[in-house]
Amino acid sequence: EMLRSLVGSEMCIRDRDMEELRVKAEQIGVMLTTKQLEQFDTYYHRLIEKNKVMNLTAITEYQEVIDKHFVDSLLLAGVRDLTGEMSVIDVGTGGGFPGIPLKIAFPNLKITLLDSLNKRVNFLNEVIEELQLQEIEAIHSRAEDAGQNVKYREKYDLCVSRAVANLSALSEYCLPFVKPSGCFISYKSTNIDEELKQAGKAIKVLGGRLEQPVTVQIPETDIYRQFIMIQKKSHTPKAYPRKAGTAAKNPII
Repeated sequence: EMLRSLVGSEMCIRDRDMEELRVKAEQIGVMLTTKQLEQFDTYYHRLIEKNKVMNLTAITEYQEVIDKHFVDSLLLAGVRDLTGEMSVIDVGTGGGFPGIPLKIAFPNLKITLLDSLNKRVNFLNEVIEELQLQEIEAIHSRAEDAGQNVKYREKYDLCVSRAVANLSALSEYCLPFVKPSGCFISYKSTNIDEELKQAGKAIKVLGGRLEQPVTVQIPETDIYRQFIMIQKKSHTPKAYPRKAGTAAKNPII
């Protein structure tokens, strides 16, 4: 009896959390079906389970994961139309953000998740399989190597990254993946005016053009996300990305 009421109350909490995700997603214009909400729920539980044995996230409370991982990843839908067919690469995806939430919410997207740690890639493949996601792959590689690989270079309509790196270095990791006419969008915090200024030369050299940044708020929080949008105007010169570690040590300035 006690076990049943425990299971019952846990279901209740999960339903409440899933409802909260549904409402917050709706507030940013993303409609999630019951199946999609269940996929997010399964993803959450896999993430927390795997996090006990390897570092995937410092955020583990359901509430916080909803805001800081799931809804945050989906904020992109407010600045970019994601409803058409589109190839997307998520560079430095870590535990799968923003790529997996975007794939769950927008099954039409063809997604490549790129990470330099094989253990994380194995975890992502387990999630992809369990959620039965189609047209999504996880690749183990450093961005500098994949960016010089003809299989991935200038093959994507959109590159996204929530990776923590200076925008100048991040542009060197990401712009080589984008087709001319495509776009690289970096998930940044606010107050990065100085970083934006310093990245100006790199963006130009790599074939990009900076658009006006857009700031979006995560509903019912005081957390703001700034999207840095860089249009790809011309091919990235063959020399970029330079070999591993160079972009961070010697940014293009």
